Amino acid sequence: MLAVVETSDPAWAQSAQPLGPVVVSPPTQRGNTAQRNAETRGPAKRARRAARRSTPKPVPTPAPAPVTASTPLNSGVVAASATLLGLTVHETPASVEVVSQQRMQEQGYRTTTEAAQGAVGVLSGDAGGAFGSFSMRGFTGSEVTVLYNGIWIGPQDITSRVMDSSSLQQIEFLKGPSSIMSGLGAIGGSVNYVSNQPTTGPIRNQLDTSIDSLGTYRTHFGSGGSTTLPGLDYRFDIGTSKVNSFIDGDYQQLSNVSGQLNYRVNESFKVFGAIEYRQDDGHAYWGTPLTTTTFSGPFSTHGVVAGSAINTFDGVTVIAPVTIDSRTVDTNYNVADNSVGAKELWLRGGFEWNVSDSVTIKNQAYAYGARRHWYDSETYAFDTATSMIDRDRFFVTHKQQVIGDNTDVIWNTSFFGMENRLATQFSVSRNDITFTQEGGNTYPDDSVDVLNPVPGVYGVQSPDVRNSHLTDAAISVEDRLKLTPMLSLIGGIRVEDLTLSRDGVNFDGSIPAGQPFSTTWNPVSYRGAITFEPIKGLMLYGMYATAYDPAAAGIFSVTPGTSLELTSARIYEAGLKMISDDKRAEATFAAYDIVRNNVYVALTNAVSTLAGEVHTKGIELSAAVRPIDNVKIWGNVALTQSRYGDFDVWTGNTPSNVAPIVINAGASYRFNDWRWPVEIGGSVRHVGQRYLFEDDLTAMLPYTTADLYAFVDIPGRDLRWQGLETMRVTFRVRNITNALYAQWSDPGYPDQVYLGAPRTFELSASAKW
Repeated sequence: MLAVVETSDPAWAQSAQPLGPVVVSPPTQRGNTAQRNAETRGPAKRARRAARRSTPKPVPTPAPAPVTASTPLNSGVVAASATLLGLTVHETPASVEVVSQQRMQEQGYRTTTEAAQGAVGVLSGDAGGAFGSFSMRGFTGSEVTVLYNGIWIGPQDITSRVMDSSSLQQIEFLKGPSSIMSGLGAIGGSVNYVSNQPTTGPIRNQLDTSIDSLGTYRTHFGSGGSTTLPGLDYRFDIGTSKVNSFIDGDYQQLSNVSGQLNYRVNESFKVFGAIEYRQDDGHAYWGTPLTTTTFSGPFSTHGVVAGSAINTFDGVTVIAPVTIDSRTVDTNYNVADNSVGAKELWLRGGFEWNVSDSVTIKNQAYAYGARRHWYDSETYAFDTATSMIDRDRFFVTHKQQVIGDNTDVIWNTSFFGMENRLATQFSVSRNDITFTQEGGNTYPDDSVDVLNPVPGVYGVQSPDVRNSHLTDAAISVEDRLKLTPMLSLIGGIRVEDLTLSRDGVNFDGSIPAGQPFSTTWNPVSYRGAITFEPIKGLMLYGMYATAYDPAAAGIFSVTPGTSLELTSARIYEAGLKMISDDKRAEATFAAYDIVRNNVYVALTNAVSTLAGEVHTKGIELSAAVRPIDNVKIWGNVALTQSRYGDFDVWTGNTPSNVAPIVINAGASYRFNDWRWPVEIGGSVRHVGQRYLFEDDLTAMLPYTTADLYAFVDIPGRDLRWQGLETMRVTFRVRNITNALYAQWSDPGYPDQVYLGAPRTFELSASAKW
């Protein structure tokens, strides 16, 4: 039924060791009278587009074991975003995958988006208005929560940026509804970025540099270890990179500097402080427009897209059959003065206090500030009447400030003789963000030639201002009771108080309808699980969990005219995790069923429809083995079925960016007996058919890509650099078959797709001392 609502291996791996709690462990036609009411670069904007369719002497403690797990799938790592209890991935009754810094280096994952490429069933893309987007288990964009050291700063499609991976110790992928851990938006799961941490022991340094055939270059320096002051450890990273696109004139210039100090006051009390500054600046790629085979003729490509589309500007004209014109794969349709960028500052501090043998208290206070901007022509729609590309204009800036505090208490005790661990987290935060955005322009703004577009300039800006204030107070409790050494019960609950207030003013001085206003939600989420380990290394589990999110818009776009309800989501999951006694072989299996209720999909800028539910189910299998010391073999497969249900418009359709099958596999062989050890390896990735938008009219066809690499480790004895332990030189070929494929789509721009990069060659070097 239509609901009318108003929408206005370890030797090479970085041996970073975390201070346990630094990251808390455990169709209206578009015409001259149409005005945009975009609140963000996220849901609201894309919805409109979719509508067109005591202080003793410090005592140094012994160096702890390296964080990098010695198992093929990193199951010995503690993923702080997955549980409050401090359990390893193997012990956690959920699908958790950790991509370590070692794996990022070996597989050549340069950005956080690339780091998802080998993860089980995970798709990713850098949309122009929503960098670092992920799709997991049938859910995409802000339905997958992104965390920074366990901290949520807002919906992914508002806050995420292109981010270099060199300053990260690991990236954690937690699959399925998981609001108990991270609150809003964790419907498909969560992605947690963990910064490099200080280490205890000798100071270790690393210098990395690389360049590829597109002109992308990276440099990074990292250093960490113990200082001359007993008990004081540090970590420092600085890096700069330029990520060059295959699209003419598009690039991202990235800079990052970060540092952290850990101080062991005594054996039971530690404190830490951390700072990080990130900056990016450049030009964004907004996708390649679909054309018709009639227009493109012999230049029509095959195997990239299929089906039809509807012109996003008039909401009526059919573009069919669709293709990508081979003459346009590197064409830039943006205005000449386009610009995208951000400046971000993180401050974090806290402590870990072992009150007794059974009680530990951890605290992390944080402050985050960001300024972001976009000035672009973003929507490119092929006009069948004129055989030109119709374009728009839009700008938005963000000014955001977040402050908060997380306090954890972990209590190890017994219950009628049974081992029990109880963890509680108290968290408070305030999130203020101001959007200044285009409010008075008219659309479409102009048209350009398909093959030789004249860039032009943005023109006069007419800014609207929208202010949003979100306060959050939550308490989470999680407990594990070991009924027997083999059998455990694990349960948790999160109770939250969320208050949103909004106000604003339009470019002409008028007050937007329905503002100012304020609303409060009090969601409760749960997780219950059972684990059974009949033999050591074989863990079976079953799990139920829930999650919630605003129904009709992103949290910072909610207005009284939209539905103020929250969606509800639940998951049933069962699986097993296996690891061999010698830690050389490892495998995981999971089967799940997820339902998200009360889902809205925008049809126009004034009407949304209640889509009822999204039902997704699937299986995931992952395995890795090191049969001998110099051989590594790994692979994973994910089968996913996701459908809209009880939806008057698109019942049975598949949501955008959901692939029915994703397969990854790789292998490497290392010649250890050579004076300069050499390793050769490669990986292959297959992604099934996806749809650009919820109407399922435009299909992004299946694709397969492959990468190859070889590196040589040159020992320090053969180099002039005094004190150098080793230097690794790597040559890598990405997309060796030069496949042309549609990698990603932003459903708010239903007439264009994001193409994957062509074949590129890369040379890199990394030195350690």
